[in-house]
Amino acid sequence: MRNPTRFPGQSAIAAGLSPMVLIKGAGEMASAIAWRLYMANIRQVCLIDLPDPLCVRRTVAFCPALQSGASVVEGVGALATRNRADILAAWRQQKLAVMLATDWARVADFAPDIMVDAVLAKRNLGTDRDAARVVIALGPGFEAGKDCHVVIETNRGHDLGRIITVGSAAPNTGVPGSIAGYSAERVLRTPTGGLFETDRAIAEQVHKGDIVGRVAGHPVEARIDGVLRGLIRPGTNVPAGLKVGDIDPRGRPDYCTTISDKARAISGSVLECVMRRCNDPTAWTEC
Repeated sequence: MRNPTRFPGQSAIAAGLSPMVLIKGAGEMASAIAWRLYMANIRQVCLIDLPDPLCVRRTVAFCPALQSGASVVEGVGALATRNRADILAAWRQQKLAVMLATDWARVADFAPDIMVDAVLAKRNLGTDRDAARVVIALGPGFEAGKDCHVVIETNRGHDLGRIITVGSAAPNTGVPGSIAGYSAERVLRTPTGGLFETDRAIAEQVHKGDIVGRVAGHPVEARIDGVLRGLIRPGTNVPAGLKVGDIDPRGRPDYCTTISDKARAISGSVLECVMRRCNDPTAWTEC
């Protein structure tokens, strides 16, 4: 799938810059990256994820396609795929492709030009710098120049979105970013392990003390007033202490279906990394 003739060298502007991009993860951040690339007319994008994604902000993620067959984020559509033919069919329809990681492992004849690790596991779960011509990783757990070519800073603050070519992102603080003065208290976490059950919906208003869901009979309680900006898929088997929901104290339901400021910043940095490579006239002959 690697084809240098699509890039600078021949009629790059006429042909369009369309590297094949593989994104590990299909949650909020991975989906924002796929959306940003799509809006920049980079259309050969495939996202891969687990059968039961632990995504909270499902209304701005493409992973629901793995269950329903299709999903849309801010006007960009994605289709579930199982094989090479499905991926190509999705691209022909001007859609993103979403696939189970186990299925991707069987698509041996696809070699991505760009790979983005957007799992946000805070550690490297198997990403290798040699997996693609450009390997980009998000957040802590990676070292640019060793595990990948580039690391993107994900910690809120002055350096959010910084492109790191040597070294690592800031260590995980374990403290959620502040929204309207609320940090840890806006996050819903499981009191124990088991199946998460809820009859609440994303964008629904909740109040402090409300029971938002239950895990093995134990309540998950709201600690502030606001709108449910995110909620993990009901029926998901979760460990104790996992983030299963996010309350936005600003109370704006429309924020639940739009990409966040943080995700836009990070996705813009990934797009910059891709274009740095695409617009380097020697990059594709050197690899």
